[in-house]
Amino acid sequence: MAAVFESTIKMAENSREDWYIELRDLFENRTEICADLEEYSKKIEELGTPYEGNIEVRWTKDLNVPPYVMDSIRFEMSKLQRELEEEIGEPIIKGN
Repeated sequence: MAAVFESTIKMAENSREDWYIELRDLFENRTEICADLEEYSKKIEELGTPYEGNIEVRWTKDLNVPPYVMDSIRFEMSKLQRELEEEIGEPIIKGN
């Protein structure tokens, strides 16, 4: 059975541009705040270590996160995915 992490995209208070990701380990009831995707990548690796990487990530977003912020995050995630795939030499997400 995989550990379950919940990743929620949230907007910084009083901002229309600044966002962060709240990362929660539901088994350990531990929460981390990640200011960007680079920090998120490090934290998820750190939190996933005790589970030997056997994790399930559930993504959500707050209702006040505008579409243009989501587009920016998707673009950044796609870029990180390509870089990681080049590094390891195989696709991260495999088709069914």
